[in-house]
Amino acid sequence: MPDAAEPILSVRNLKKYFPIRRGVLARVAAHVKAVDDISFDINKGETFGLVGESGCGKTTAGRTVLRLIEPDTGTIRFDGIDLLSLSSQQLRRRRRDMQIIFQDPYASLNPRMTIRTIVGEPFAIHGIARGSERDDRVANLLKTVGLDPSVLGRYPHEFSGGQRQRIGIARALALKPKLIVADEPVSALDVSIQAQIINLLGDLQQQFGLTYLFISHAIPVIEHISTRIGVMYLGKLVEVGTSAQICLAPKHPYTQALLSAVPIPDPGARKQRVVLKGDVPTPINPPSGCRFHTRCPIAIDRCKVEEPPLRETQDGRDAACHLVE
Repeated sequence: MPDAAEPILSVRNLKKYFPIRRGVLARVAAHVKAVDDISFDINKGETFGLVGESGCGKTTAGRTVLRLIEPDTGTIRFDGIDLLSLSSQQLRRRRRDMQIIFQDPYASLNPRMTIRTIVGEPFAIHGIARGSERDDRVANLLKTVGLDPSVLGRYPHEFSGGQRQRIGIARALALKPKLIVADEPVSALDVSIQAQIINLLGDLQQQFGLTYLFISHAIPVIEHISTRIGVMYLGKLVEVGTSAQICLAPKHPYTQALLSAVPIPDPGARKQRVVLKGDVPTPINPPSGCRFHTRCPIAIDRCKVEEPPLRETQDGRDAACHLVE
């Protein structure tokens, strides 16, 4: 079981705004508030799922945690070390412990490189192994993810989407990381292949003691693989709890709406839909108060003027809703 007293990743008040430049002088006219003051912990050995609609900021949050995108404000502590205080050289050494699996298995692999070079690149960058030793390590990694080592000399275009994603996973495992950010790793794959990749990630977690930040917009996938789940809406975390709490008894109205949209594989089953009105507001100028109040079916006047903090409820989860108090 994960040790709740010592989170391997602790994020506090993380913000990332992207400037919008206009005019001949390219002056900053506004900002896209992609991630706006979020905080969460991930315990060692668990899978923390981050879920929400497209454009809610979950991918930006994942990449900012790894400093692939530099945050504007906030703190990121990984394995007891403040990542934002590290120099580029210190951060490079730390990157051995933090890796990412990208969403698109077709765009994430260099088409001009062989599989030997792609999976062996982390070893070359960090000067860990060379020559035949590197080839042996790459071959073992391919076996670990269910591929035959005989494919070492092939190129990415010779593989299916599921096989390419296995190659991406092998590359992420090369340096024996402690934390892997999985950025929608199955959304571009067929449903049957999705199940294979999800099961592979679960097996690898047990085998190597990995910790995952798993990003997805698919509730069933998140429910299956996650220990705890954070729900994002328009750059904010609106609910955080265990997988059972979020998927079986959601408290926030947005989480309830998300879950009501998941189809039930039973033609005779009846399900009460929560239909949201209107479009998602722009992250350039989000609504005042609770960001969800413009679409919330139970919003009150207080929601329009006062932003609800993410606070702990009686059952131990966190929810940002005035009506959940």
